[in-house]
Amino acid sequence: MKLIAALLFGTLISFAVNASYEDAETDSFGVLYFNAWIATQSPDVKAQDIEHYLKLLTDDVGHQHLPYDPDAERRPDGKANIRKGMMYYLGAHTEYGSTLIQQMSGHNVVVIKYKSYLKGIHPQTGQTIEKESETLEVLELENGKVSVIRKYSR
Repeated sequence: MKLIAALLFGTLISFAVNASYEDAETDSFGVLYFNAWIATQSPDVKAQDIEHYLKLLTDDVGHQHLPYDPDAERRPDGKANIRKGMMYYLGAHTEYGSTLIQQMSGHNVVVIKYKSYLKGIHPQTGQTIEKESETLEVLELENGKVSVIRKYSR
């Protein structure tokens, strides 16, 4: 069992998951994915948290997050590119919290909706960043792993 705690708007929220990515069923995969994702956003994130998250993805994962990543095309270096981006921002957050609002699943697709709050220092500009957002992620699954991520935030 993996326990992850998140601080959201001054309220401590805990999530427990009794599944592993090797045998995750579509119905529980959204919670498993969400917990792995929020661990990568934590102020005390470690490289192993990122690797745990990346185990949920295919090597050629496609990633679309407008306006940053406009193309969800799957490429052989998809996971490597995500790793590079996540390592660049490793530990940039001084505060992070998120709560899962909704999860839906269908044939090889999982949709999760969550709210997040973050505060930190941008590693390139050195400027303080702070934002609240609501995100909808559409995860396309292949052989029990995420093959395409489509992320919509506001």
